[in-house]
Amino acid sequence: MTTPNAPHIPWWKDAIVYQIYPRSFQDSNGDGIGDLRGIIRRLDYLKRLGVDVLWLSPIFASPNDDNGYDISDYRAIMSEFGTMADFDELLREVHSRGLKLMLDLVVNHTSDEHPWFVESRADPRSDKRDYYIWRKGRDGQPPTRWQSYFSGSVWEKDERSGEYYLHLFSRKQPDLNWENPRVRREVHDMMRFWLDKGVDGWRMDTINMLSKHPDFPEGRPLPGTNLTDGQPHFLNGPRIHEFLQEMHREVLSHYDVMTVGETPGVSPAESALYCGFERGELNMVFHFEHVFLGDDAAERGKWSNPPLTLPAIKRVLASWQTGLHGRGWNSLYWDNHDQPRAVSRFGHDREYRVESAKLLCTVLLFMQGTPYIYQGQELGMTNVSFESINHYKDIETLNAYKMLRDEHGWDDARILASVHARGRDNARTPMHWSGGANAGFTEGTPWIALNPNYPDINAEAAEADPNSVWHHYRDTIALRKSLPVVRDGTFTLLDAEHPTVFSYIRQDAHTRLLVVGHFCDRPGVYRIPGEFVDGEVLSNNYPTQELAQELQLRPYQALVIRARRKP
Repeated sequence: MTTPNAPHIPWWKDAIVYQIYPRSFQDSNGDGIGDLRGIIRRLDYLKRLGVDVLWLSPIFASPNDDNGYDISDYRAIMSEFGTMADFDELLREVHSRGLKLMLDLVVNHTSDEHPWFVESRADPRSDKRDYYIWRKGRDGQPPTRWQSYFSGSVWEKDERSGEYYLHLFSRKQPDLNWENPRVRREVHDMMRFWLDKGVDGWRMDTINMLSKHPDFPEGRPLPGTNLTDGQPHFLNGPRIHEFLQEMHREVLSHYDVMTVGETPGVSPAESALYCGFERGELNMVFHFEHVFLGDDAAERGKWSNPPLTLPAIKRVLASWQTGLHGRGWNSLYWDNHDQPRAVSRFGHDREYRVESAKLLCTVLLFMQGTPYIYQGQELGMTNVSFESINHYKDIETLNAYKMLRDEHGWDDARILASVHARGRDNARTPMHWSGGANAGFTEGTPWIALNPNYPDINAEAAEADPNSVWHHYRDTIALRKSLPVVRDGTFTLLDAEHPTVFSYIRQDAHTRLLVVGHFCDRPGVYRIPGEFVDGEVLSNNYPTQELAQELQLRPYQALVIRARRKP
């Protein structure tokens, strides 16, 4: 029964999102590439897991220079993935199970094969010329020396016109000119096309890069290169909030959808400008502070791969919990299609793989915000260690290999060690459905090699084992949904500097929860607040636990304890 005058709670605050990387999820026709009909085949699996929203990485027509993040037609389905009829069927099947579907909005850039850019490049007098960012060079050199995210310059010279176009990523991903109102209207029309079909939301790729500083100032020099860091001039640019408020006003406010923006480089305070409850922009954002911890942004980026410390992780996550509480909404994640596997980065992917994968699930899902589970995370899938750079497909990885070898003098062994730890293909190897041929992903040859550990880590075995990572995710999702304190309560970090224990309290007027995660491969002792000593253990990734003030913790143990209510 609904309480009269009860505040409206947006559905996405209670949702669990599952990210699907379509190319690697399930192949249905034997060509070695995952597709939309393969996703349809696995919907019941996702329903059993207990998730609510499926987010698909780009499914639009693309030459696949960056695996679909280079779009050549926003209103067509990538032929390898199927047809529009397949998509319409997928959407119907998703909705028939009470699930929702979210697509990836990639509008900072297009493919250079998009008809807009083909015309823009072919004819400087065309109205499409101003759909992109073209500039004359300076003294025979590019307009700036900004470094691309995929190595090299962000500027590519067009020999025919002698001008340069901007691409923050691959040279085949020219940036759209959001200063042009016609571009914005084109994007709005495209969004309505999909929303009118019944799509339930958007994950917005690199959304805080849309507005560039109009003067294109030079960036700070990057040591060891002749390039500069242009990020201060295109992250959170001068008109970004104007653009997003216009998008919300013209499009999003007319549909009951969820939105999450990919916003590298934002702080909690800056994030509140994007997702503040009264801002009229987005519902939530993805920040990157915890996954970028210690990265050498000035030189070798993530490839420096410094060791992580738990206090640093705790400080970041706690700052977002407290910084947005009551102001905006958090998104919660450990990994995605651009990050290494969570259990390999933040856990222990060998003898304590199962325990640490469960710990990561518990610690994440009891924080405030909307959780995102990346495909295979619910199985505890791990990073892959291919023997040669020739086995990798990711453009960022292949460009980094050249940069680290040619500009920094790294040998192959050192480069591959970094790729094994941080490369994006770690998350893109095919989903493990069974211990059979090709892990049940395809009857053909997979587009990228499988992780060889699939006979031991796969969905079929996990569903059959009540003690698996999969069952822990399912049970934790159900428990989270039964406890309003997880959605609404305050967050208090305990023992911020403790080197191995991540503990916090969630509290509302009715419930106090203590979450304890022991990030260590050795037993430990942790003193808990006295009110929880006679509490109720709601979740535990080990079979039993005797509560005491000096809590005896086993390797990678995670518990959720509810304090007894006072009589």
